[in-house]
Amino acid sequence: MHRQGLLLDADASALSALAPRRTPLTLGAWVDVQPGWVTGSDAVFDDLLAAVDWRADRRPMYDRVVDVPRLTRHYAEGQALPHCLIEDARVALSRHYAAELGEPFVTVGMCLYRDGRDSVAWHGDRDGRSSTVDTVVAILSLGSPRVLALRRRDGGPTLHRFAVGHGDLLVMGGSCQRTWDHAVPKTSAAVGPRISIQFRVRGVR
Repeated sequence: MHRQGLLLDADASALSALAPRRTPLTLGAWVDVQPGWVTGSDAVFDDLLAAVDWRADRRPMYDRVVDVPRLTRHYAEGQALPHCLIEDARVALSRHYAAELGEPFVTVGMCLYRDGRDSVAWHGDRDGRSSTVDTVVAILSLGSPRVLALRRRDGGPTLHRFAVGHGDLLVMGGSCQRTWDHAVPKTSAAVGPRISIQFRVRGVR
C-alpha cells in the first residue's frame, strides 16, 4: 500500500509541540513523558485498528508453544507505514532526540492489547546494539490507558508506573534498555483496547 493510500483521517489528528518532561532513573537511565502529544488520537486509533494487518504470534515456552498475549505488527526500515501521522511522529522524534541519539528512528513496531488479559512480561529491548550501548526507544500510546511499569534489572520492586493512552508519549533513554526492565502487566479491571507504537533505531529490537 503506498503512502497516498494511508492518509486515514489525517485532518482529525495532529502532533502537539514536542516538550516531554524527563524523570531521571538510576544507572544512567531516564524516562521522558508527554501526555496527549497526539491530539485527536482516537481517530488514529480507529484507523489503525481497522487498517493494520495484525498478527497473532506464537512462541515456545518450556515444553510447549503458547500464544503471545497481544497482537503485533512490525514495519522494517523503509517500509510504508499505515498512517501518515506515524511517519510525522517518527520524523519529529528523530529531530528532537538527534543530539542525544546521533541517528534517526527507522523502524516501527506495534502491539495491540485487546483487553486487560493482554500483556507483555518484564523485559528490555536488548536485541542488537542495545545490549551494550545506550539507546532511545519511544512509545506512542493510543486508545485506553494501560500501565507501563519499570523496575531495575538487578531486582527490587517496581519503582515507576505510568498509565499511558489517548496519544501519550513515553520515551526510555540512556541505559534504560540495559539496566532496567519494563512491562505492561495484566489487569482484571475493565479496560478497552490500546495500541502501542514503538520507534527504534537501526539494529535495536
